Amino acid sequence: MSEHKNMFQFEGRDGTRIAAYRWPATGHVRGVLQIAHGMGEHARRYFAPLQKLREAGIAIYADDHRGHGRTAASAALGDFGPGGFAAVVDDMAALAEIARHEHPGKPLVLLGHSMGSFAAQIFALAHSGLIDGLVLSGSAALDLLPVSNDPNISALEAFNAPFEPARTKFDWLSRDPHEVDAYVADPLCGFSVNAASMQSLFAAAAPLFAPGALKRIRPDLPIYIFSGDKDPVNGGLAWLTPLVDRYREAGIKDVTYDFYRDGRHEMLNETNRAEVVAKLGTWIERVIKR
Repeated sequence: MSEHKNMFQFEGRDGTRIAAYRWPATGHVRGVLQIAHGMGEHARRYFAPLQKLREAGIAIYADDHRGHGRTAASAALGDFGPGGFAAVVDDMAALAEIARHEHPGKPLVLLGHSMGSFAAQIFALAHSGLIDGLVLSGSAALDLLPVSNDPNISALEAFNAPFEPARTKFDWLSRDPHEVDAYVADPLCGFSVNAASMQSLFAAAAPLFAPGALKRIRPDLPIYIFSGDKDPVNGGLAWLTPLVDRYREAGIKDVTYDFYRDGRHEMLNETNRAEVVAKLGTWIERVIKR
């Protein structure tokens, strides 16, 4: 099956056409996984890594965020547009409702990676009732992330500093050189969002840091966080473990995590990706059986 099959579009709240994908489960559908991809990539990169989940009865939905992938066909890559990052989060809610409508009664898990994990954190404040589980990959507490002001280095390439001298500007993504090369060769990968879009991301995330904000998430929502301990986005886990603590302190009862030794940013494309997907599948199975 081609990852391009079952591509569709839906309309954002402001009328923007959003490119999306529905990759059916093999056999009987037991649950649904929605993907929110990261910055400088696109949804189709998740088709191959998550094949085992489809074989286990998990239907997968994913959209190309504004300024990314096929959604950006009529606009510049890296530009969220007038709606900013808040519109990206709204689009995720619209896609969740589509998935719910097409698979009534089936558990829905939202997986956000990197930038998509920041969107998923925001999403959970207002829409935790739409999902049955939340997964954060390559994430961090956004308010702890240092922001580079060097105009000569893109936001993504700056993460490569811990791995210099490096073979490519994106060695920080994975220890697997084939996966890094595939990313570098992809014309829809490797860019950062523009300054206005980045500002809109932090503006949309501001409600996360208000006192008591995380208590708006329903306390019975299972949350699973996985990451590599060499992922520069989490600063050697220093910017990620506080997020685990914050969810628990907010009264969320089921917060679990897997931190992989020597893993870099894209654990779904890492050298131990079979282990990572298997553990993700085990966690989703637990959510399905709740």
